[in-house]
Amino acid sequence: MSNSKISTASSVRTPLQAYVVIAMGVLAVSLAAIFIRLAQNEGIPSLFIAAARMTIASLVLTPFTLRRHSQEIRNLHRPELILAGVSGIFLAAHFATWILSLEYTSVLISVVLVNSNPLWVAVLEVFFLRAQLGRWVIIGLLIGIVGSIIVAIPPTGAVESGSNPLLGVFLAISGAITVAVYFVIGRKLRGKLSLLPYIWMVYGCSAIVLLGVVFFARIPIVGYSIEGYFYLVAMALVPQLIGHSSFNYVLKYFPATYVGIAVQLEPAFSAIIAFFLFQEIPLPFQILGSAVILAGVVLASLGQARSQPSS
Repeated sequence: MSNSKISTASSVRTPLQAYVVIAMGVLAVSLAAIFIRLAQNEGIPSLFIAAARMTIASLVLTPFTLRRHSQEIRNLHRPELILAGVSGIFLAAHFATWILSLEYTSVLISVVLVNSNPLWVAVLEVFFLRAQLGRWVIIGLLIGIVGSIIVAIPPTGAVESGSNPLLGVFLAISGAITVAVYFVIGRKLRGKLSLLPYIWMVYGCSAIVLLGVVFFARIPIVGYSIEGYFYLVAMALVPQLIGHSSFNYVLKYFPATYVGIAVQLEPAFSAIIAFFLFQEIPLPFQILGSAVILAGVVLASLGQARSQPSS
């Protein structure tokens, strides 16, 4: 009896490698806002930054996807292709609005608000998947709303961060909502498609949409500094491919809920890096509001995990 318990415990023990990978993933995604701000400081327009991120990521994934999953992609039917296209449109809207928000508000506020997407996923699942919200999910939603209000409406006389903080807040929340739609659609599509062809198709659709916007808006894609182009490549490789691939890898060892909670460390790391690179010093109400939002997201995530039936 005791021997079977010992063998069971050892078989489910999480390897040290998984903890290293999830830590690497959190650090990688925390650099996203930093690379974006550095590219913006080089004069690169936000919409071109968004288009470059998705385009480079798609191009890197193309040979691996076509080599291993070409038959799976050819077997897709029109409904799946339409879902992938719609998902890509919402992912394009997510990056466009979030990256634009970094022009108008601080790294901390932008990253905290865009990472509130689990709250919006919970709301969308009620309307589109007819999910039931548990008590702790509702409490987490309410706490997240309170935190957003604290961040969006600073106390009288507070010194604002950014050229237009209220617009930045609006754009960051828009980025959270659009990526929540992307996640909800993806949950349905992923049941019929492997991970690599799924993200390749969605990233590709997103890249096409954003490149179209760049073209019609007549945004130049050449003439920027070498450093600026370096930041674009680094943004696509580090946060997009290394960061998100790390999270997909550790799902083998950790529940999705806890991986999602670990991602909530991103705003703290981003804010620390922004403090040293850009001298962005968060104000007390911004720290308070951000902490309240993160608490709401964690509560809602744990509440969702508790409400799901165990396998």
